[in-house]
Amino acid sequence: MRIKLIDITDVIRSKNAGPYELTFDIMFKSLDWFEKVVAADAINTDTVCRLFQLQPDDVLNIIPFKPAKAIKITIKRPLCSGDLGETDVYGAQQHAPLLSLELNLSV
Repeated sequence: MRIKLIDITDVIRSKNAGPYELTFDIMFKSLDWFEKVVAADAINTDTVCRLFQLQPDDVLNIIPFKPAKAIKITIKRPLCSGDLGETDVYGAQQHAPLLSLELNLSV
C-alpha cells in the first residue's frame, strides 16, 4: 500500500538542534501507523539522504519513540545557523521534503 506521510501524521516539523544540527519530528495519528512505518523501516538513512540531498554521514540519528508515536531525525545543518547565506535561522522551514514523502507499507 502506498500512502503519503502527511495522511498518517498529525505533526511534521523541523527545528534547530543547536547551531550545527537540524531535527525533524514526525508524530503519527495512531500507534498503529507508527508501528507500521517503523516495522517497514520506511523512514531510514537512504530515504532521508534522498529527500534532503545528503550523504549518509550527515544523518546523525533516526530514533523511533513509541510513547509519543513519533520518529525524530537529526541531521547536520548544511550551513551553521546564522552563517552568511543561511536562510532559516530557526530551522523551522526545513521539513518540506517530508510533506511529499510516499511510503510503501504492508497493510
